[in-house]
Amino acid sequence: MVMGKLEKVLKYDMAKIRATKPLIHHITNYVAMNDSANATLAIGASPIMAHAHGELREIVSVASTLLINIGTLDDYWIQSMFMACEFADRRIPILLDPVGAGATELRTMTAQQILSRFKISVVKGNYGEIMGLMGEENAVKGVDSLSTDFQTVANVVKEFALLHNTVAVATGEIDVFSDGKDSYILKNGTEKLGKITASGCMLGSIMASFLAVQKDPLVAAIEGAAVYEIAGELAGERATEGGSFRTALIDSISMITPEMVMERISIEKI
Repeated sequence: MVMGKLEKVLKYDMAKIRATKPLIHHITNYVAMNDSANATLAIGASPIMAHAHGELREIVSVASTLLINIGTLDDYWIQSMFMACEFADRRIPILLDPVGAGATELRTMTAQQILSRFKISVVKGNYGEIMGLMGEENAVKGVDSLSTDFQTVANVVKEFALLHNTVAVATGEIDVFSDGKDSYILKNGTEKLGKITASGCMLGSIMASFLAVQKDPLVAAIEGAAVYEIAGELAGERATEGGSFRTALIDSISMITPEMVMERISIEKI
C-alpha cells in the first residue's frame, strides 16, 4: 500500500464515518465500556454496548461492525459473544480483541473457539496476546505483554494471519500488521497510551469504526491504528499523565484530520 493510496482512502473513510455514523456493536469488558464508547463517538461512529441474549439478533441486524473484546469473561457473556458472532458471521465485519489470551486457559480457549468457528476480519492484540494464541508460554502477565522481540513477533503475526485467514495486528512499541501476504509496521504512538486503562480497547473501537466503511480489513486496521496512535501523540504534547491525558486523547480523536495523520505517519512495508 503506497502512501498516496493511504492518503486518499483515509480522507474518504474518515469523512464517511462522520457522515454516516455507523453503528459499532461492542461486546466488551466493563472496565473499558465508557472509554470505548467515547472513542467511538469521537471518531464519528455510534457505539452500542449490548450483550443480552434476547436483543443480539436485532442489534447485529442494524450494526455495521461487531467488536468482541474478551477482557472480562463469564459464562453468560461468552454465550453472548458466540451468539452475536453467529448472527454477524460473513454479514458484517467482526473484530476480535483477545485481551489476556495466553494468561489463562479460559481466555485462550474462548478466543481460539471464536477464531475457529467464525470469519474474523481483524484480530487485534498486544505482542503477548498474539504470541499466546500461537502457543507461546509466558508471553503475558495478566493483560500485559511480556514479549518484546519485534522480529519474532513480526514473523508470528504473518503466520497467525495465514493460519486463521484474517488480518492480524500486534500492538507494542512498534505495531505490526499482516494479512498473511503483505506486512507493515507502524512506528507512531506514545508511551503515555500504556499508562491509562483501556487504551488498547479504545484502539479496537477506532479500528472497528474504519471496518464499517473500508472493505479491505488490512487498510481499515492500519487507518484505525494510525489515527489513534497519532491522536495519542497529539494528546501527549498537550497533557501530562493519567486523567488529563485521557481527556486530551478523546479530544484529539474528535479533532484529528487526515492531513494531521499523513503529516506524522511513520509506516513501512516489511
